[in-house]
This record gives sequence, C-alpha cells and structure tokens, in this order.
Amino acid sequence: MVWACTGKEEDDWVNKCMEYEVEGPRPRGRPKRTWRQVVREDCQARKMNKEDAIDRCKWTKMIKDVR
Repeated sequence: MVWACTGKEEDDWVNKCMEYEVEGPRPRGRPKRTWRQVVREDCQARKMNKEDAIDRCKWTKMIKDVR
C-alpha cells in the first residue's frame, strides 16, 4: 500500500505513526518488528515490488496465490 501514502505531507499523522519511535529504555530481548519491516520481508519472499501494487489485477492474483 505504498501508493496510498504517496503525496501525503511530512507532518501527516499516518507518516508520523509509521516513523514513530518510543522514548525510554529498550526492553530486553530482540526488538519488535515493525509493520513496514514485515511487509518488506513478505514482498521480498514473494518477489513482489511497488510496481506490482499499482497493477491491481496482478496484485490480486499474487495475493490469492499466497493464500
């Protein structure tokens, strides 16, 4: 859904939420993965890119193949 966020202003609340970092000490253990990291990993595993998301028919077919 990268294309849905293009053209948004830098101070838009959606962009702020995606880039937000919590202050304070970090908890023990492995850092939690962000939504963006999970989507990027899933797309790389399925050899998908941003252009695939723009082509709705192709995107739908690729997603149905995963399920």
